[in-house]
Amino acid sequence: MPTVVQLPAGKALTVRAAADAFLDSLRNPNTVRSYSTGIGKTAERIGEARPLGSVADDEIGEALELLWGEAAVNTWNARRAAVLSWLGWCEEYGYDGPSVPAWTKRLAVPDSETPARSKMAVDRLIARREVHLREKTLWRMLYETAGRAEEILSVNIEDLDLAARRCPVKAKGARSKARRRGQAREDFVLETVYWDAGTARLLPRLLKGVPAARCSSPTAARPGEGRQPARRVPGHWPGPPLLRSGPCAAGRAHCRARAGNRLGPARVPPFRSDPPR
Repeated sequence: MPTVVQLPAGKALTVRAAADAFLDSLRNPNTVRSYSTGIGKTAERIGEARPLGSVADDEIGEALELLWGEAAVNTWNARRAAVLSWLGWCEEYGYDGPSVPAWTKRLAVPDSETPARSKMAVDRLIARREVHLREKTLWRMLYETAGRAEEILSVNIEDLDLAARRCPVKAKGARSKARRRGQAREDFVLETVYWDAGTARLLPRLLKGVPAARCSSPTAARPGEGRQPARRVPGHWPGPPLLRSGPCAAGRAHCRARAGNRLGPARVPPFRSDPPR
């Protein structure tokens, strides 16, 4: 349902009134908190009591340059985007006002400083005899799917589509489905990741040694009211995710901690693995 915003009547719309009206029209509190900084400081710089229609385009550009001209690229882009949304909203609702001048351009975000690894480097790392099969599969799957470590580590065996080389994952920031009565709270809109021939060769070898009993519900590892706790096997992870089954739970935690920011396409961390089978 559209939000009704009450604007001052009988007098010219001031800069502050326009800013408050725009912020009141936003529903997401995180967006309001983010936009308030850029719009509020810009309004103070150009004069809050001035009629919005008397502000020139260049004044907006000069205010942005003076306030965030020497800030980080992401900060500049965020503040510029907030002011751009504000003035675009005013124009959409028919209020005379300035616009962000063309010479205040959005800046290109610099490349990540994370060192990238070539495909040959990944192949050499995975070919090492002392690397456990589970780690080889994890590294290759992360490289080929471009997925996050947490996404791939949470994949269940029964969700794998080996023929199509794909599986559903819960991505970071996944949107929750509309929950009906009795529906699990962990029910999210899933995304699909795809892998290449390298993962397709390793997965059958890894699955060959995984008992079928491990293909159970993910909730088996989280007992709640009226539910019996799952039987723990010493030295094994209690849940069903594919790449968590096996010895050395400490190694899995180490993998999650080291892999979080560096695994993905052309990113593989050099951490110590389990002894070979």
